Amino acid sequence: MKAAYTKPFLTAIFIILVDQIIKTWVRTHMFMGEEIRFLGSHGMLHYTENNGMAFGMEWGGDAGKLALTLFRIFAVCGIVYCLIYLIKHKYHRGLIMNVALILAGAVGNIIDSTFYGIMYNYAPLFHGRVVDMFYFPLFRGTYPSWFPFWANESFEFFRPVFNLADSAICVGVIMILIFQKHYFKHEVPEVNSPNSEMVEE
Repeated sequence: MKAAYTKPFLTAIFIILVDQIIKTWVRTHMFMGEEIRFLGSHGMLHYTENNGMAFGMEWGGDAGKLALTLFRIFAVCGIVYCLIYLIKHKYHRGLIMNVALILAGAVGNIIDSTFYGIMYNYAPLFHGRVVDMFYFPLFRGTYPSWFPFWANESFEFFRPVFNLADSAICVGVIMILIFQKHYFKHEVPEVNSPNSEMVEE
């Protein structure tokens, strides 16, 4: 297989493996809600699980969970097709690698939501929970009294607990948004005109 195919897919496989190793370690060495701090109160492993989307968001109960998992599977098929298309048509390498990151993150969380319920004997197929662990509450405070909607309420940044798969998706999407003009630029062919070049007599 050509390097153009192997590099992005090997990158995706590597991220998926590391993601699953971290999740397995957390699930087998920590109890729910346990914290292991490595940046004091501003960075830690915090073991939690969620039934829904990235960063702990949920939608629609059990039916929504099933629909979300099936949607993820179809989305991954679409991402694989897109990645192969980009490689075949020689798109920018940065774009290809960022799509590979998105693919890795999607597959990493699909493994949890599809198989973890059966693997750990707590739910049927497609109803597993996604394991999250990275938590960075960089600073906490209180909204001022003049602030609309949340006046005098406490806030925390960064509140969501996430995993490596979530990070891969976010990095891939953000990089594509930032560099989209660079990734999708194309040369406009020059239109020949009498004034564009010297005409030999």
